[in-house]
Amino acid sequence: MTSLEWFKSSYSGNDGPDCVEIAIALADATVHVRDSKNRDGEHLAFTDASWTAFVHTVATTVHRRVLDAG
Repeated sequence: MTSLEWFKSSYSGNDGPDCVEIAIALADATVHVRDSKNRDGEHLAFTDASWTAFVHTVATTVHRRVLDAG
């Protein structure tokens, strides 16, 4: 596998140690996710379709909770 170019999630804050980093492998359309505190550790890899479904589910759930809190 070629080296991945990691970037910080836009939802991660600048004032704390908790951060998620993402890398996109265009060659096989996978999205990789890792913990920035453990850059040499394991990471998760998602197909494009499963990543899209995950993001949609999270966004829908958050939106629904905001509306319910009203």
